[in-house]
Amino acid sequence: MRLTSPPSHRCRRDRTARADRSSQRRLTTWAGRFLLIVCLVVAVSILLTSAAQAEPVQVQALAKSINTVLDNLRSWLMGILAGLATVFLTVGGVRYILAAGDPGEVEKAKSSFKSAGYGYGLATLAPLVVEIFKGIVGA
Repeated sequence: MRLTSPPSHRCRRDRTARADRSSQRRLTTWAGRFLLIVCLVVAVSILLTSAAQAEPVQVQALAKSINTVLDNLRSWLMGILAGLATVFLTVGGVRYILAAGDPGEVEKAKSSFKSAGYGYGLATLAPLVVEIFKGIVGA
């Protein structure tokens, strides 16, 4: 006759805790992907609706000088870079919140924060780039 001991409660709790961590990891990964898809859909829909509502306009030279064109270029460049950096900052923040201690997700969030920092840095350097263009063009 073979004697076996019943499984201890501690062993059962360990398996339950492991299963909970695994399901939470799947949930945060799913939530992160879902949030990224929602952000992309919103961004694309904003771009498409603004383009769809534009009225046809005859193209005329509105700028009086090359300086005006380069100043407008600087403004657009700063706006686009700051907007993209803000998107990366938002995605990084949401990823960090949804990471729930998962080291892989935390690392992805930190990577998004770094990308946002690079974007803001480039946005602040946009006036310098435009000044270099002005020097090249001779304006």
